[in-house]
Amino acid sequence: MMRKSFPVVLGAFLVTTMMSLHAQEIPVENLNTLLPQYSQQYAKTILADEIKGIQVEHIALTGKNAVLDATAPGHKLIYLFFKGNGTVNAAGTDYAIVPETILLPNAVEQIKVSTAVNDTLHYLRIASKLSKQDLIDLETFPKENTQQVYYKKFTDCEPYTEPIKSPNTVSRTIMPNKIIPRIAMGTVQTKGPDKVDPHEHPMLEQLFLGLSENDVIVYADDEHTPLEEYALLHIPLGSSHSVTVEKEKVMYYVWMDFFLDAKGEEWLKTHQVIEKENE
Repeated sequence: MMRKSFPVVLGAFLVTTMMSLHAQEIPVENLNTLLPQYSQQYAKTILADEIKGIQVEHIALTGKNAVLDATAPGHKLIYLFFKGNGTVNAAGTDYAIVPETILLPNAVEQIKVSTAVNDTLHYLRIASKLSKQDLIDLETFPKENTQQVYYKKFTDCEPYTEPIKSPNTVSRTIMPNKIIPRIAMGTVQTKGPDKVDPHEHPMLEQLFLGLSENDVIVYADDEHTPLEEYALLHIPLGSSHSVTVEKEKVMYYVWMDFFLDAKGEEWLKTHQVIEKENE
């Protein structure tokens, strides 16, 4: 009897194991937008060790004290300001910060971040550790991309279309590639009902940052999870993933692509720039 039942039990075990291996968890972490009482600064590492060579911190500032921040040797920094107002001073120039602004110091080694009066400034500080190949590639990039401060309000960035998105979607490239090796970023914005079709990109790691009012469902293989405003999510590498938004709700998030190598950036050719009409 045991010999007859053993293959059945083993088969069931194998099926269960394969299903559990296929269904990867979707890591997501909500950002705390309320500072602890009497605190004027807050910093927390988000989704630690999810992507090799990438460290993400959520930082919040209030009060009169500015923060000096420096780029560590062998690294590049990206700042995504998503809530509150303030100012960044880089090499003697002030950059006005409003919600949904991106800034890269590039060759500027130290910046000063200040908060507007009676406000709290929230941002992601993303540090990318450069590999030996990254350092080589960086030398081939246009000097204006690597030496000058990169500063953009999301709404001022170049729009594009993509086959996996509906015509109702507004997509923008907020950070093109060839500024920091193997990294590009953009936004996706639409109202429900709408969706981003299932797709795969095993050549890159990807994070989503939910922006103001974002309320969507993210799917990856057999798993799904809500992504609300001010939350950070990691798409499991190589998974078939998609996004849906229900009627009367908003889809508005930042995608961050971290390519495994420069060749993978060919994926960005699926983005078709929307040409400006002649006035």
